[in-house]
Amino acid sequence: MDKLIALVPAIPVASAILIQLMAGRMQRRMAWLSVLATALTFLITVVILALELAGEGGFQLSLADGWGILISDPLSAIMGVLIAGISFIVHLYSIRYMSEEPGYARFFVLLDLMTASLLVLVAAADLLSLLMAWHAIGVLLYFLLGFDTQRQSTFRYAFWTFITYRLGDIALILAAAVLYHAYGSWRLDEIFAAIQAEPQVMSLLGLSATTVAAGFLALGAFARSAQFLLHNWLPYTMDGPTPVSALMHAGIVNAGGFLINRFAPVFVHSSDILHLLFIVGLVTAVIGSVLMLTQNDIKKALGYSTMGQMGFMIMELGVGAFSLAIYHLIAHGLFKGTLFLGAGGVIGDARRDDGVPKDDIYTFVVERRSARRRPPWLIMAIITLAIPALVLFVAHWAVSSEFYHQQGAVVLLFFGWVTGAQLIFATYRMRSENSGRLLALILFSFTVVVVGYTLISHVFELFLYPDAAFRSLIHSASSIDVLWFDILIVITTIVIVVGWLRTYYAQRNGKRGGLLAGRLWLSFYTLISREFYVADIYAWFARQLLRLAERLNIWLRWV
Repeated sequence: MDKLIALVPAIPVASAILIQLMAGRMQRRMAWLSVLATALTFLITVVILALELAGEGGFQLSLADGWGILISDPLSAIMGVLIAGISFIVHLYSIRYMSEEPGYARFFVLLDLMTASLLVLVAAADLLSLLMAWHAIGVLLYFLLGFDTQRQSTFRYAFWTFITYRLGDIALILAAAVLYHAYGSWRLDEIFAAIQAEPQVMSLLGLSATTVAAGFLALGAFARSAQFLLHNWLPYTMDGPTPVSALMHAGIVNAGGFLINRFAPVFVHSSDILHLLFIVGLVTAVIGSVLMLTQNDIKKALGYSTMGQMGFMIMELGVGAFSLAIYHLIAHGLFKGTLFLGAGGVIGDARRDDGVPKDDIYTFVVERRSARRRPPWLIMAIITLAIPALVLFVAHWAVSSEFYHQQGAVVLLFFGWVTGAQLIFATYRMRSENSGRLLALILFSFTVVVVGYTLISHVFELFLYPDAAFRSLIHSASSIDVLWFDILIVITTIVIVVGWLRTYYAQRNGKRGGLLAGRLWLSFYTLISREFYVADIYAWFARQLLRLAERLNIWLRWV
């Protein structure tokens, strides 16, 4: 059974080699070889996941002494199915989509190598193998994004991605160096066992080795998962082929969430870094979502949407919901991959006919007309605040009564509460002849989603982290002082309640704010339309570096 682990990355590598060797004679047919190889890889990953679920997994294959180690565990098994499944769909989609492009065979070679590298990454059980796979993914993504060599913009933005990923690579290399120096091994299982036995080993910087390593790992995850200030490459890589965008947003940009889960034994001894993850993820989630709403290009809007979702994923990790982040990245990967692969068809249909029926929802969204008669504002405000909270608390209590003793879980409940409140408020503003029926349908849908999300995330937690003591350690590491946490919860609750009551009251009276509010809104819109000037700041910094280099060349008489 150990050979199954080796077959998973070996099959796409063999496919890439065969396509490269035979592309000149049967170029178009070789794409089907790539598809069949990926389908076989997917079937093997499904078998491995089934064995893990049955408790018969735990395979390990060592290609060398101390490195080149591949393992099968719950995390690698479920990530392997995700990667191989999405890659199979992308391969199948690319047969026709890329058929008129020059370098047809080269595209499938790169796609196969990318699939193999991702599969090695999730199965790597030593630092060297993980580093090599991590670096190979960045290099291959550069070639895939810059596949069309005739377009200058494609090359430029692919290069942005390459540089950002190299920053993440440096951080990961430093993390590996710190761990090896502190614990004297490349093997992850030996490192994690040593951390459990002695977590406070000092590094060269006079800090705990786990804290320093976790900081570098977090920086690597930030670069790979497009967190704020390291996000600029993501929305500007839409000039690449659509299949590459689908694979990147569905499986590559999620790698930060996988990385932190893989090194969970390091992060449970690094509370400060977990708090940093929460702050960075929260900022990224908010900014990514806001920027998404101002885009008039569908693919760029999807790019900023991914940025927001990756911020939320990192935020989940920061509050100790490690398994929930894995569920999030899987759900987001499947959803976003589908959106990218269907974006071309949607754009084509929209150019012919918008296809939107002129019903109540259309009238509200497009024409911005609200209902003439609506339920009393105060009753709806109370329903908006009470019903989502009740659904969320009952659903989570039914799964685990200990859920409410975890600070991170309470934080996530607040986000679910606000989301549910926003949904009901949108219903209140809609034009509908039967607002009660519409509200009942939305509440029913919300309940089904919450219950399903709660049950699946609980199952993921038990599958990925069966050790109850380790789960408790994760939640403990992400906690802050109880007094300060309670104060923040009370303040946040008051702000939310007052904010919703004011929103409903303003909606009833048609208040839109005065001249000052209008000017502030215009200034804010200008800020977000320029994407917070991040790209401009980077461009200015690049120009300054070029000028400095020019002066140095003149001063040193090199030119």
